Amino acid sequence: MSTKKQIVLDANILVRAVLGRKVRGLLEEYVTTAQFFTPDECYLDASKYLPPLFEKRNLPAQEALDVLEQLTCLIEVVDYDLYNFYEEQAKQRIAMRDINDWSIVALALTLDCPIWTEDTDFFGAGVATWTSDRVHLYLSS
Repeated sequence: MSTKKQIVLDANILVRAVLGRKVRGLLEEYVTTAQFFTPDECYLDASKYLPPLFEKRNLPAQEALDVLEQLTCLIEVVDYDLYNFYEEQAKQRIAMRDINDWSIVALALTLDCPIWTEDTDFFGAGVATWTSDRVHLYLSS
C-alpha cells in the first residue's frame, strides 16, 4: 500500500501544466511524495485543446503534444476499465453541473482521493477539490 498522497487531475490542470510553469513546478516538486492521476478522457481532451492554443500563440502545435506526453512521467493516465465501476454514481453526483466531467469524479471515487481542478463544477459532488493556489497544502501535509 502506498503512503504517497494521491490526487486526480482535471484536464484544465494538464493544460496548465503544458502552458505554464506553476502547475508543472508543483508536479515536479511533489512527484516523490504524491501520485498524480488523470482519466484517459482528460488526457485526450488536453491533447485536443492544446494544439489550437499553441497555434494562437504562433507556436508549433506538436510542441504542446510533446510536452503533454512528457508529463506522463509525472502523471499516470488511467484507463476507463479501472474506474468504470463508479460511472453511474459519478454521473449522478456531477449531473447538475457538467456530466461530461463524470470520469474525474469516478476516478477520485475509485482511488478515494481528491481532485485538482480550477473548475467549480465539482463542488457539491462529494469529493474534495483543490485548486492550484492551495493544492500545495494538501500535497505537503
